[in-house]
Amino acid sequence: MKTPEMPENEVQRLKALRSLHLLDTLPEERFDRVTRMARRLFSVPVALVSLVDENRQWFKSNSGLESAKETPRDISLCGHAILGNDILLIPDTLQDERFADNPLVKDSPHIRFYAGCPLSYSSELKIGTLCLIDDKPRQFDAEDAVALRDLASMVEDELRAFQASTSDELTEISNRRGFICLAGHMLNHCQIKGVKASLVFIDLDKFKMINDAYGHGEGDRALVYFAELMKRAFGYFDVIARLGGDEFVALMGSRSKSEAEQGITVLRGYVDEHNASRITPYQLAFSYGIVEFDPAVPHSLEVLLAEGDSTMYRIKKAKIV
Repeated sequence: MKTPEMPENEVQRLKALRSLHLLDTLPEERFDRVTRMARRLFSVPVALVSLVDENRQWFKSNSGLESAKETPRDISLCGHAILGNDILLIPDTLQDERFADNPLVKDSPHIRFYAGCPLSYSSELKIGTLCLIDDKPRQFDAEDAVALRDLASMVEDELRAFQASTSDELTEISNRRGFICLAGHMLNHCQIKGVKASLVFIDLDKFKMINDAYGHGEGDRALVYFAELMKRAFGYFDVIARLGGDEFVALMGSRSKSEAEQGITVLRGYVDEHNASRITPYQLAFSYGIVEFDPAVPHSLEVLLAEGDSTMYRIKKAKIV
């Protein structure tokens, strides 16, 4: 068995994949309809939208292989497919030395035929595949290839639409819709695992004064600067978002309130560095409120946001801002 190689742009590829915020989300009809269509069109038992993460391939859409949500990357056929720019076609895995002794070939689901079309985030970054699987060897002609590429293009369109609908256009972090989606999954995970989480509600200080004194263009730049500082301060698996205006939020999984305070200390340090650099003619500052999620007495995300906002407002009101 040959383990798939790592793309030369693996770091950038993983960053692009994770920027979509799709990993470990629930099934969606807009992806499922493509895999159902693929099964019918090609008469195969399995069609997947597979996203290749650091150590696994995870199935965003899984038609015909519902028993599995993911498989290890080192045995994945899709891990090989993302190395190319066109369809990886394997008419009979038992006749291919790269895959003949692969566990997915020898054991369930007994892959004998595979066709995987890479899904592109950009021309150079392949984040996964739309793939067809059969437990019998078969042929795949030029017309089949055109049809599979067309279906893969539909998946790419949906990936871009998802990102556009859940990302803040200005700061390129999650918007309110994206935050609610991702934070809901995180809180559910924390409740199942019995671990705490902390929500930090953040509001920029004197933001109106920046707009009034320097114009709304500079105000927009202030928001972008602050979002970049948040990305540096919070962990990769924390969920950060701009809710609207000058309101931001971060949900920190597996973190107590005191641990979340440490994250705020890091953010404040980055803000101080920014201010000392004099990149902007004004000083960035913020107020915040932290609310802890207790899995034993779980509150909804809406309640946490309201409590975080209320806590932040009390602190902000007490300051001279």
